[in-house]
Amino acid sequence: MKSLSRRCIRAFRLSAGLLLLTLAVACGGGAEPPPPAPAPTSPPAASSASTSVSASAATSPNPTATPTSPAASGSASASTPAPASPNPTATPVPAAPADYRDRTLTVYSGRSQTLVHPLLVAFGEQTGIDIRVKYSGSASTAATLLEEGDNTPADVVFMQDPGSLGILADSGMLAPIPQETLDKVDSRFRSPAGLWIGTSGRARTIIYNTDAIDPESDLPLSILDFTEPEWRGRVGWAPRNGSFQAFVTALRLQLGEDAARQWLEGIRDNDAVDYPNNTTIVTAAAAGEVDVGFVNHYYLERFLEEHGQGFGARNHYIGNGDPGALVLVAGVGILDVSENKDIAVEFVDFLLGEPAQTYFAQQIKEYPVSAGVEPVGDLPPMASLDPPDVDLGNLNDLEGTLKLLRETDVLP
Repeated sequence: MKSLSRRCIRAFRLSAGLLLLTLAVACGGGAEPPPPAPAPTSPPAASSASTSVSASAATSPNPTATPTSPAASGSASASTPAPASPNPTATPVPAAPADYRDRTLTVYSGRSQTLVHPLLVAFGEQTGIDIRVKYSGSASTAATLLEEGDNTPADVVFMQDPGSLGILADSGMLAPIPQETLDKVDSRFRSPAGLWIGTSGRARTIIYNTDAIDPESDLPLSILDFTEPEWRGRVGWAPRNGSFQAFVTALRLQLGEDAARQWLEGIRDNDAVDYPNNTTIVTAAAAGEVDVGFVNHYYLERFLEEHGQGFGARNHYIGNGDPGALVLVAGVGILDVSENKDIAVEFVDFLLGEPAQTYFAQQIKEYPVSAGVEPVGDLPPMASLDPPDVDLGNLNDLEGTLKLLRETDVLP
C-alpha cells in the first residue's frame, strides 16, 4: 500500500510538471539561442587525473541511434554546425581497456549542440565511455523526461536553466548527487536538496550604449527604476526569452506578485522596445536604437571578441542584491532511474573540473563555478556580483510567470 501511494504521488507530480512544461514549450520558454560568435574551436584537454581514454568514444543526436565516431556524429544533423574535432596537436591518447568498451551514458541536453558538443566528445575520449545525446531546448527536454517518466533511457540531464532542473527535482525524477561533488560548487548555485548542481553561470546585466550613457551618472541603482518617465522609449527587453522569464520568476519570489506586476506594467507603459532575444538587444544598444537593455552578460563578451573594443555597447552590473543582478546557472542532474549512476557522477565531476570550467569561461564566455577557474576578459569576479538571495531551484513556476506576462499584456 505504501509503495502504491508513493507511485500515485509521483504520477501526480509528473502529470503536473508535464502540463507546466507543455505550456512553457508553446510559449518559447527555456530556449537557448545560438551565440553570435563562431562556434567553439576545440574541446578541453584531458585532465592528468583522468582514467584511460578511447578515441572511438561516440555521441549521437538521437539517444537510440547507433553510436559513431565523434567526427561522424558531428555531421549527423545537417541543421547543426559540425563541432570541431579534438586538437590535432594534442598528445595521442591510449585506447581504453576492454572492460570500458561497454560503458554507455545517455545525456538529454537542454543546452545547444553548438555550445556543448565538444565537451561531450572530450569526455568520451578521456574515459572511453560511449556518449549518446539528445538535444533540445531546456523546457522541451524537461517535458520529454516528464512524459517518459520511469521509462526514460536518459542517465543525465544537462540544462540551460535551473528552473527546468527544479521542475524535474520536484517531480521526483532526480537522484541525490554525492556530497563530495556538491561541495565543489557554492551552495547558492546548486539544489539545497542536492538533486542538481550548477556547471556555469551567467549574470543579468544592463547593456548600454557607450555614446548615450555614462554608467556612473546616468544609470539608476535598481532595475526597478527603469519605469521612471526619463526612460520612456529608451529600454529594450525580450519578454519571450527564457532568461528574461527566469528573471521575472525571481522577481516574483523576491518582491511578491503585486510588485512584479507593477514593474512589468511600468516598463510596458514606458514604451519599452520588444526584441526577440538577447543578441538583438545588444545589437540594438550598440547601434543606438535603444540606450539600455536587459540581457545576460556573455552576449557582449562574444561581440567584443568578434568586433573589438570599438563595439558601441558595454555591460553594467547592478549588484547590491538587486533583482537586476540575478545570476542564473546552467546545470546538470542525474536521473533517479538510471542504472549508470557511477558513470553519471563521473560526467558531472568532469563538467566541474578545470578543463571543462576553462572551456565554459574561454569559449562560451560564461562564469566558471568551480575548480578555481577565473572568468575571462574584463568580467568582474563572481564574488563581486552580489546577486539577490533567491533559491534558484524555486525558479520553476514558469506557468505563473507566463500567466503574469499575459495578464499584463507583455505577452499576447
